Amino acid sequence: MAKKAKEEKSLEQTIWESADKLRGAVEPSEYKHVVLSLIFLKYANDKFAEQRKKMIECGQSRFLEMMPFYVKDNVFFIPECARWDFIMRNAKQPDIAIKIDTALHEIESKNSSLAGALPDNYYSRLHLDNGCLSSLLDLINRIDLQKEQDKDVFGRVYEYCLKKFALKEGKGKGEFYTPKSVVALLCELIQPYSGIVYDGACGSGGMFIQSMRFVDEHKGNKRNISIYGQEYTDTTRRLCKMNLAIRGISANLGDEAANTFLKDKHKDLKADFALENPPFNQKDWMAPSQLKDDPRWEGYRTPPTSNANYGWLLNTLSKLGQNGVGAVLLANGALSSDGDEYEIRKQLIENDRVEAIILLPRNCFYTTDISVTCWILNKNKKARIETRDNGERVEYRDRSGEILFMDLRQMGHPYEKKYIELTQEDRDIVTNKFNAWRQLNWQEKYSDVPEFCHSAKAEEITSNNYSLVPSRYIEFANRDYEDNMKALQCELKTLLQQEAVSKKDLLKVLEGLGYGIKL
Repeated sequence: MAKKAKEEKSLEQTIWESADKLRGAVEPSEYKHVVLSLIFLKYANDKFAEQRKKMIECGQSRFLEMMPFYVKDNVFFIPECARWDFIMRNAKQPDIAIKIDTALHEIESKNSSLAGALPDNYYSRLHLDNGCLSSLLDLINRIDLQKEQDKDVFGRVYEYCLKKFALKEGKGKGEFYTPKSVVALLCELIQPYSGIVYDGACGSGGMFIQSMRFVDEHKGNKRNISIYGQEYTDTTRRLCKMNLAIRGISANLGDEAANTFLKDKHKDLKADFALENPPFNQKDWMAPSQLKDDPRWEGYRTPPTSNANYGWLLNTLSKLGQNGVGAVLLANGALSSDGDEYEIRKQLIENDRVEAIILLPRNCFYTTDISVTCWILNKNKKARIETRDNGERVEYRDRSGEILFMDLRQMGHPYEKKYIELTQEDRDIVTNKFNAWRQLNWQEKYSDVPEFCHSAKAEEITSNNYSLVPSRYIEFANRDYEDNMKALQCELKTLLQQEAVSKKDLLKVLEGLGYGIKL
């Protein structure tokens, strides 16, 4: 029998696998800046070369070294010492690290939109093996904008490498990256067609990129989207600026990396949409004296210093305009916490600012294995009509005094062995149900679905003492099902750890009994 041909690897897979082999003793947290900066350098050079070719064809050869002829078409001007052919000619030289640092510095100094985007003397300080760096340059050199039909090839490769580095760094690290399927779900839920999009913990910019992708997919106009963000870590902010620049996306990220609470860079912003995945359960985030009288919690109880979850919620709410909608990811503990958080949650519910609570599957994130909740905040849940850029007329139901609860823990598909991702099919089920609840002119009518969703009125939420735990509202065939399954799962994992039974045999038995447990 003939052997089955191996599936051809994509360009991004090939680049990643080869680059990872060259890493040596360099930590993933350091190495990602090396790889991603070189991808950016190659991208900027390819666009520059493409523009030069056009100018020559148009008889403008005498203007080839004039910066305005590049800037006018949103192309970065590349000085001679930063050009890719110069870098490749010197790739085997002992001072190649210095030459790369110089190239990045010169590109940034000549292009004001890249201020604070590129690494500063990074390659020299890292003392990367010259042979490794030379091989990495040869590898990045394979990416050719002219040969690739997909003009977002650099964006694809950059995003793929970001994801793989986040996987490599794992728990407690990798906070710069929110899994693509989760970001896509948030965008599909709040639908950022046009207006201002804000992210106060923007990481490497995934929320912004997916917002633009959403506009493209729905035939909107990307010119009608303005992006505002803030990031605390300087190195992550640089990743974000490069990530956006590769896709030609302009953004206001403030003049520096800064703590969103201590140095808010967008104090007077009123956004149409907010998308955030802030650090979960952040401790000691502000001193009591710094929290006092902050305008972001005006009208609400001051968030406790022991946990920033409600600080993030109130920060997001303060940034939304009169019809603004925001999606914030938080650890599940925020749904039923007590003390000051209970008082804030009660105020949010009574002020009718919470539109939906959506419980995500476990193991969706690379940084934690806990289940996470998406809070949809809405400044206007009343009936209204909107006309979008593409001419679509949207009629919103009056959902005042109601909150939609959704439980997605039985959804998702295995990914990279130990993670779960929400496929397009999964996300369509969720967004169709959400849109049916929210919109009058959606193709289907909304109805509660046992073990999946429930629309709760104010009286029901009040009777549950303002708890937002979905299982308090969604109908389950057996109310103890969740607790029983958790206990059973723990026992089975113990058996596996003790090697008392093989995972394959155990799953076969469970499947025969009708249990859908993921181990």
